[in-house]
Amino acid sequence: MFVLAVLLVAFGQWAGQPLLRALGAVLLAAVLAAVAVTARPVRVVVTRSVYPDRVERGRPVLARLRVRNPATRRQAPFLATDRAGGTAQTVRIRALPASAEATYHYELTISTRGKATVGPLLLHRADPFGLATNRLPTGETATLWVHPRQYPARALVGAHPRHHHEGAITDDPLRGSMDLRDVREYVPGDEVRHLHWKATARTGRLMVRDLADPQQPRFTVLLDTRPDSMRPSAFEEAVDLTASLLGASTREGQHSRLVTSSGLDVPTPGGSHAARTLLDELCLVRQRGDDESLVPAALAASRGFGGCLVVVTAADAEVTSLAWLRRRYSTIFVFAIGEGGGAGAVAGARVLVADGAEHGVRRWNEVIG
Repeated sequence: MFVLAVLLVAFGQWAGQPLLRALGAVLLAAVLAAVAVTARPVRVVVTRSVYPDRVERGRPVLARLRVRNPATRRQAPFLATDRAGGTAQTVRIRALPASAEATYHYELTISTRGKATVGPLLLHRADPFGLATNRLPTGETATLWVHPRQYPARALVGAHPRHHHEGAITDDPLRGSMDLRDVREYVPGDEVRHLHWKATARTGRLMVRDLADPQQPRFTVLLDTRPDSMRPSAFEEAVDLTASLLGASTREGQHSRLVTSSGLDVPTPGGSHAARTLLDELCLVRQRGDDESLVPAALAASRGFGGCLVVVTAADAEVTSLAWLRRRYSTIFVFAIGEGGGAGAVAGARVLVADGAEHGVRRWNEVIG
């Protein structure tokens, strides 16, 4: 517009056209006014906080923005734009008197699973016609964990509950899961830290606690992360289904395990902390790996986690090779996600075909309900 204004003034002067000179002068005045309005820098102190730092994809998080004017003169209105995961939210900041402070709240919604960076804030002031803009990046960045979407799934109940002192015990106890079964006399080789001092004082002989781990409900999900197995949209549905099933299992306190075809192996003892750990892992999981095998080497070589195994794969995937896992797990389910003819039959396993995560959870609840 500045170049056009100069050309109009010059041509109007050369051609003797006062209308062109007047039009050029108006445009030139508009450009100069825009520069004058936006030339003053934005000098404020901003603090932005985001809560919570973990959220399901598609769910909003609350951001709080505090703006303080440290100057001794009034701060003119301006705009503050916050970015996260490819989305932007603009907040209009009102004029601030000297040494004044204002607080603004807004929501950020991210629809893409992953680890997103929020910020930095972009402070900018523009004239009414949008001819000039003064931009200033400021503030610190924040990290937001965008978890997969979860649907209300039921936990599969099986095996022996915690503190059930009868029945089988496991030979791979998890930390903190040992229960007292008996108090017996000390024999060489017993742990000294297991000495039962009250029983020792009462009997006059060294007595130790006999600890064992009752077999607990165990739940394993094998997620197919092979690059060519599913389209990206179907893979996101598979991740959501995995998160829903593992979330229900960990909330029931079951020993839960996440395994992927690319080699990820995360066993947990159950509980809220375990749910957060598994969701963080699912937040970062991607389709990768050059191995064409659905079952990773770590799962194939392990002695087995026991309990129930759920395999989440594509609708047209070849899953007949999973039959040999039947001797390691009491129950096997195979979820076939997406469009296709459906996964092949697996000896000793039940195949559930689902269009997406929500449909898969409904099928799951019907089967185990």
